Amino acid sequence: MKKTWKIVVRHIVLTLLALFWLLPIIWLLVTSLSAYPGINTQHFFPEEWSIVNYKRLFLEPNTVANFPAWFKNSMIIGVFCCIISSIFVLMVAYSFSCMRFKARKPLMNFSIILGMFPGVLSMIAVYFVLKLLGLNDSLVGLIVIYSAGSGLGYLICKGFFDTIPVSLRESAKLEGASELTIFTRIVIPLSKPIIVYTVINSFLNPWMDFVMARLMINSKDPADWTVAIGLYNILQKTLVNDYFSLFCAGGIVVAIPISILFVIMQKFYVEGITGGAVKG
Repeated sequence: MKKTWKIVVRHIVLTLLALFWLLPIIWLLVTSLSAYPGINTQHFFPEEWSIVNYKRLFLEPNTVANFPAWFKNSMIIGVFCCIISSIFVLMVAYSFSCMRFKARKPLMNFSIILGMFPGVLSMIAVYFVLKLLGLNDSLVGLIVIYSAGSGLGYLICKGFFDTIPVSLRESAKLEGASELTIFTRIVIPLSKPIIVYTVINSFLNPWMDFVMARLMINSKDPADWTVAIGLYNILQKTLVNDYFSLFCAGGIVVAIPISILFVIMQKFYVEGITGGAVKG
């Protein structure tokens, strides 16, 4: 009986926590389906339902809200950063896990210590460097920023590579295989879970980032903004009463690519995290 009560109480607590977590998301969704353009604090559910906000979002871009351009810019940044960052992380992880060279451990320790410092500490310096190179106010500049230091996030990937039997690599070396062949033909095919984990993280960071994008993109033209900058700007006091429901619709649309990635790759994502935590 006592055990049954513990299970009941545990499930009640978990249900309440789930409701608290889901409540803002549900409110965002139902507000996006409201026919009222501003903030309606009188009712949780809208009095009149409509998909007009989604039509405005995609079919009626204007000088204030140009969501198709924002989405395109963010997608370009996310895809390129995903490819470049994933390659960097996998290569660095392979070097530290499977190769032995002088200064290997000092370099590992240095990179871990360097990764502990918050990125915001270097934002101003990074901005002025890219400004001197003429890469501020550009998608290329943001791609460079998000991709440049991605190799420092190699640790979990290295932990996964450590679990791959050394005998496989040694056998390939005896057959005359180069490090590149071992990396591409042996290690990568056996590392699907950690590759999925790396790909999702590499896409997620630039897709959702606001601070660095806001610092780098100073253009007054809404067509040059990312989704994060654009949605933030339509929450100004002079615009919020006409665009808040549009903001909610944009928030729902932004979550769709990430949700699809997680649903499709959930199994590999979990395996990648647990596999990378076995050895470090």
